[in-house]
Amino acid sequence: MKLAVFDWNGSRHVGRVSDDGQSVEPFDLPAGAVDEIGVGALIGKSLPATGAAIPLSDVVVQAPVPRPRRNIFCVGKNYHEHAHEFANSGFDSSAAKGAIPEAPIVFSKLPESVVADGDKVLMDASVTTAVDYEAELGVIIGKAGRNISKADAMSHVWGYTVINDVTARDLQGKHSQWLIGKSQDTFCPMGPVAVTADEIDLADTTVKCWVNDELRQDSNTALLIFDVPTIIAAISNGITLMPGDVIATGTPAGVGIGFKPPRYLMPGDTVRVEISGIGTLENPISEV
Repeated sequence: MKLAVFDWNGSRHVGRVSDDGQSVEPFDLPAGAVDEIGVGALIGKSLPATGAAIPLSDVVVQAPVPRPRRNIFCVGKNYHEHAHEFANSGFDSSAAKGAIPEAPIVFSKLPESVVADGDKVLMDASVTTAVDYEAELGVIIGKAGRNISKADAMSHVWGYTVINDVTARDLQGKHSQWLIGKSQDTFCPMGPVAVTADEIDLADTTVKCWVNDELRQDSNTALLIFDVPTIIAAISNGITLMPGDVIATGTPAGVGIGFKPPRYLMPGDTVRVEISGIGTLENPISEV
């Protein structure tokens, strides 16, 4: 099932998207139930009735989780080719331990960095001049758990979405860690929809990214170094994952830092991320 969070008639809703992607049927939920948690309003509940279909052209689609309750968990260097390109970039503080990590590298992005499909990614030239793109599959947690085993991990997954883990490479290098460079305002485009877990085959889901219609990233979740069960087990090791938590699973090769010289984003660029079975997330790059 494909779901969208949207604003319509002065309030926020979550609804089921039609098979042709042209309309959405809003679920009957209490006023205010959807505001910041988005699809989280449905997690752990029986699906309520839906109202009459509304053309998607008549609504404003928001991120599936417009403001996560906690930081977004992210995994670094989780495709082999990207691990090598990043280790060779000069911006990788973990490169001394080798290009391929022995365990998942986990960092976070602040909730306030989330924006929706179509929203501007803002570049503040007084802060960063090395802004990069990273196409990623996002996992939405549906059941709380701590010390989750790999064997049980997928029972904690509610669904998936598309994420662009936008990154200020110069800040990433300057601070020798990733929170500041990853958490700039607008640096987490997400959406346009979420899909329930039964819709996605992690053994064969393509992840692609275009910059100005030039294909830069083209890979498949089958090539993850650490698969989704391994990631969930690692993050939940002593940390309780909560319903509505979002995990970005890592980006494949082809990011701007991997080119010689690097090909960073510029105002006027457009980044389009597509994940099969979910949809296409597109955002323009703009000056502050």
